[in-house]
Amino acid sequence: MAARPPIENYIELDSTNAEARRRAEAGEVGPVWITAGMQTAGRGRRGRAWSTERGNLAATLLMATDRPPAEAAQLSFVAALSACDLADACLGPGAARLKWPNDVLVHGRKAVGILVESGARPDGRLWIAVGVGVNLKHAPDDVERPATAFADHMAAPPPEPVVALDILAVSFERWRSLWAAQGFAPIAAGWTERASGLGERCVARLPNRTIEGVAEGLDTDGALRLRLDDGGLERITAGDVFFGGA
Repeated sequence: MAARPPIENYIELDSTNAEARRRAEAGEVGPVWITAGMQTAGRGRRGRAWSTERGNLAATLLMATDRPPAEAAQLSFVAALSACDLADACLGPGAARLKWPNDVLVHGRKAVGILVESGARPDGRLWIAVGVGVNLKHAPDDVERPATAFADHMAAPPPEPVVALDILAVSFERWRSLWAAQGFAPIAAGWTERASGLGERCVARLPNRTIEGVAEGLDTDGALRLRLDDGGLERITAGDVFFGGA
């Protein structure tokens, strides 16, 4: 297995994803992990703010790929599996579950956020910024869905962010290598094994409408298959999914 990319550790950044974007637009290709003890303008999916208190992990992998954008987006599932591996290493196997597309839940509450961004390079490839935020010591209160931190479920203190990132980065490289060699199939299998909510009713809030149905599983490209009440099948490629009335 290839060694993980190098890690650059900063005391404070506006956003590790923003730093990765600046470097990518200046021509850097990586791969390199960028991490910061504090973020002053952290971001989550769909433009939401992401709080990073000291003791939590905020990190972004900058890399380049020749995969088309739709395939490159599958790295969000790679990141989710890697974060789940980190949670299992800290809390024990089975403590973490995955909710589509890439939320990591610890005992039913969100503990990890993932944001993947990309852009075109002059050589025709894409730059990719895979951002991962992990609530190691602190969980925010003012959020739409209940959150938790690893520390809430540990007798000992959680790992320091740089230690946690090392575990996550090694796991990410293992899953990424599988994805590069075999495509999305092993990633989908790993995600499904740890998935939360499959076979259950859910509400999907899409950019232009809200629909309900039963979550059946991942499609071959990572879309969520939603079986509607009239028997129809809807492929969810973007949006938020809520289970159990949450």
